[in-house]
Amino acid sequence: MADMHKPPRTRSVSSKNQTSEKALDAMTDDSAHSSEVQSAHDSEKVEAIRRACDLRDIDALISHATSEGGLLKDELRRLAWPILLQYDESAQSTLSPESDLSPHRDEEQVRLDVNRSFVYYPECSDDVLSSKKNELSRVIKRVLRNYPMLCYFQGYHDIVQVLLLVLGEDESAPAVARLSMLRIRDYMLPSLSPAVKHLQLIPAIIQKADEALHKRLLGIRPFFALSATLTLYAHDIQEYSDIARLFDFFLAWEPVVSIYLFVAIVLSRRKELLEIPEDEPEMLHYTLSKLPQPLDLEGLISRAVQLFHDYPPESLPSGAWRRIPWCSVLKTTRDGSRTQSTGAAVELFHKQTEHLRGEERREKFIGFLWSHRRTIGSVAVAVFVGAMSVWLRKRGLDNSILSYLDRFRMDFQGRLQSVFD
Repeated sequence: MADMHKPPRTRSVSSKNQTSEKALDAMTDDSAHSSEVQSAHDSEKVEAIRRACDLRDIDALISHATSEGGLLKDELRRLAWPILLQYDESAQSTLSPESDLSPHRDEEQVRLDVNRSFVYYPECSDDVLSSKKNELSRVIKRVLRNYPMLCYFQGYHDIVQVLLLVLGEDESAPAVARLSMLRIRDYMLPSLSPAVKHLQLIPAIIQKADEALHKRLLGIRPFFALSATLTLYAHDIQEYSDIARLFDFFLAWEPVVSIYLFVAIVLSRRKELLEIPEDEPEMLHYTLSKLPQPLDLEGLISRAVQLFHDYPPESLPSGAWRRIPWCSVLKTTRDGSRTQSTGAAVELFHKQTEHLRGEERREKFIGFLWSHRRTIGSVAVAVFVGAMSVWLRKRGLDNSILSYLDRFRMDFQGRLQSVFD
């Protein structure tokens, strides 16, 4: 009986194998068909991007840069990025060669950072890498020497190396100049306090988008986002194709979207963040400071755009947007205009510097008042009581009122001291 059952079992295995082979063939056919469809779609998009570049159609380029895959390849980026940054061949001549200008005060730090550049990409020989580092140094120094008011920050080289790899040395210099003056100007001021104000938008956006997560993150200051936002994520993203695609998005939109992108990243980690114990804020901060790997760039870009439309900067709570100065790059780009000149940006830079100095003077004055609060409080009360005494004596009022005022002075000083303590 056992022998009689062997052939059917053999046929069953054979039948299963045939079924598996058919299923595999079907999957292969589906995959091939899907690849063909994707290839056809990409070919159409390539032609559409070329047409948009020929027509200098900014709206079309924004749409292509935002849609899946962005601008697809560096060949197209070399056409589109200068248009998105609003410069052309004539911009090259407006920048003097770095050899014709005096060294910038931050060039020693530039040298140190260039020596440790190109950590993750490109994959090339040591000779090619050394050549790329020399190009990177020349581009950075050329921009800084042409705009000596700019303050270099560590991580700037991460941004510039992306533009260099896509555009080449000659084309990247005007691109870096436009980017520095018109998109990351707030980060190149004498102080990083404007960058910190940018970060304050993060909890405000989260508060609008996810109240529960916002409550969980209360007390965690948003410094965890400084590295990513300051360097346009170029310091943290390790794949060249990913950072180039992300730059498509950033160059197409106004500067504030980099903040919305970080919020999209935080919201994508909601479950992970809520599971961290409340008594471990250090772990929460550490987790937030590290970008998840791998990044779902397309999904995050889509979420960032949705957040931007749902909760525009002007609608944010806690006065977060009001605290951004009018001359900040976040506000001077809100009208969607891309025609601002670098000359106008230089004037705005000086306005921001004046604003910063005013803020610093106010902070010093407030600090002085606070450190001398007891003396100031006593003097203020003494002056008030003295003035009242003179006023009362002139009107011939009796000493009982003066006695009452003296008790008032003592009581007020005691309350003032308890408040400051």
